[in-house]
Amino acid sequence: MSTHEFQAETKKLLDIVIHSLYTERDIFVRELISNSSDALEKMRHESLTAEDVFDADVPLEVSIDLNEEKHTMTITDTGVGMTREELEKNLGTIAHSGSGSFLAELAEAAQKDVSLIGQFGVGFYAAFMAAEKVTVQSRSWDGSEGNEWTSDGAGSFTISDCPGLHRGTRMILELKDDAHEYATKWKVENIIKQYSAFVPFPIKLEGETVNTVQAIWTRSKNEITEEEYNDFYKFIGNAADEPQFRLHFSADAPLAINALLFVPKENFENMGFGRVDPGVNLYCQRILIDQHSENILPEWLRFLKGVVDSEDLPLNISRQALQDNALVLKLRKVITKRFLKYLAEEAKRDPDNYLDFWNTFGIFLKEGVTSDFEFQKELAKLVRFESSRSEDGKPTSLTEYVERMGEGQDSIYYINGPNRAAIEAGPYVEMFRKKDIEIIYTMEPIDDFVLNHLGEFEGKKLVSADRADLDLSTDGETDSKTEDDKLETEATSELITWLKKILDDRVADVIDSKRLVDSPAMIVNPDGYMTSSMERIMAASRVEKGLAPESSKKNLEINLASPLIKQLAELSKKDEDFATEVAEQIYDNAMIQAGLVVDPMVMVERNYKILNKSVGV
Repeated sequence: MSTHEFQAETKKLLDIVIHSLYTERDIFVRELISNSSDALEKMRHESLTAEDVFDADVPLEVSIDLNEEKHTMTITDTGVGMTREELEKNLGTIAHSGSGSFLAELAEAAQKDVSLIGQFGVGFYAAFMAAEKVTVQSRSWDGSEGNEWTSDGAGSFTISDCPGLHRGTRMILELKDDAHEYATKWKVENIIKQYSAFVPFPIKLEGETVNTVQAIWTRSKNEITEEEYNDFYKFIGNAADEPQFRLHFSADAPLAINALLFVPKENFENMGFGRVDPGVNLYCQRILIDQHSENILPEWLRFLKGVVDSEDLPLNISRQALQDNALVLKLRKVITKRFLKYLAEEAKRDPDNYLDFWNTFGIFLKEGVTSDFEFQKELAKLVRFESSRSEDGKPTSLTEYVERMGEGQDSIYYINGPNRAAIEAGPYVEMFRKKDIEIIYTMEPIDDFVLNHLGEFEGKKLVSADRADLDLSTDGETDSKTEDDKLETEATSELITWLKKILDDRVADVIDSKRLVDSPAMIVNPDGYMTSSMERIMAASRVEKGLAPESSKKNLEINLASPLIKQLAELSKKDEDFATEVAEQIYDNAMIQAGLVVDPMVMVERNYKILNKSVGV
């Protein structure tokens, strides 16, 4: 037996491990299994190239045995093992490191995230997070005699002969008083299933294989059956049904990536389950490094299930580093663009199936448009809305809209409403219908924000039809409307002046409309950015916060060719009181058609006055 002092840097490292915050103490099990997996992988390689291998018939596997009475955990692998010199070198020094700057960085990071302990090949020392004494028995694949390494982590270790060992390494952990739970099967099994479920070698806990699901994302797509894909989805997504979409791809540049992503059939946020957690896990060489990762994909793709595995990431990069790591940001960009490309391909290949997806998960893509400028161009091609030329209930794409645009049209138009029937019965689409200009129907509260954030698509501006400055005179067919039916100039001026006086506290301006055909009036917002639907959302948001809704003055556009408006001009001179009631009712009607709030009690009372007058009461 010989006794050795730990390298000075290793002593510091052990001090960090033993006295760090144990916020993720379970991590030591993952680290030790990962080390065993590495040893097994090296043994597999050696067995392919070496002529003579000791214990060549021993299967490659990891075994974990627990003793609750003695409070011990024993982890055994049949990997390459270590010679006496390798035991001293590998377990007595910090591999590939030892610099003071590294230790200072590690000490600081360990206070925030103890899982960093596995970085730079120091994962073995994580054993001292739970063990008061660690014994390592190992015999190398070259057949040299076995040895035993023992330490309590206090500053020294001993190495002694240990004859009669099989090839591989056995680690015996005598657990601390506050770590006895790691000698219980349920605890260790849960850790294995969370972190090490896809290790490529059998992990036997008390003789029973725990990791029974294969890491199929590492295999070629041609080798995997539909049943295997579906079984894996059910396992990783905790699902009972089959996925709607599946994307399995690999890439070597700019990063080595294996990814397997699934789109579920159900949107649980729509089903009242609240905001869902991200469903994609980040692995490095089949070892979990970030479960339900918030870093590997944008938040608006949180509905996806699956795995991303990259060999280019440090095996145990900390969560804090994940947020800022350049490799992770690059990984995020590559995977997101690849998934959006896949959706675009599916939309062309099977439009009906894509519309099913859109109806279920379109709200997430809309969220992406409003929150993530980086992917707006790709997302713009994926959004779908109904339009005046689409079938009822069948949305169309912006690409298809642009393809149908008439000569001379330089904008894409949209209008919001509660449903298709309400929009088509409203005043905003009249001139579009007359001039045969397609208009998109936005029927969800977020839709106007989506299109406003996009701003344009393929060089065409996206314009709301309730904008005050809208001019259709240069789009589509030329306007053949004559001025013969309109009020004369003098009467028009008098009526507009009178309406401004009557509605002074409610309207910013009264304007001769260039786009009304049949309706007598409509409300438009003089603010080119704020559409009526956006104003409704902001008002509702203020109410939720206990604040009074803010309302700005709108423009009232009037149709000077409408019989009602022409009669109003006459009535304002003969019976101003009654004309005032009619003018206010026209204003309220226009507000309702714009989806904006009016006082129902005042409106009903006024309505009865008008009805009484009309029947001679």
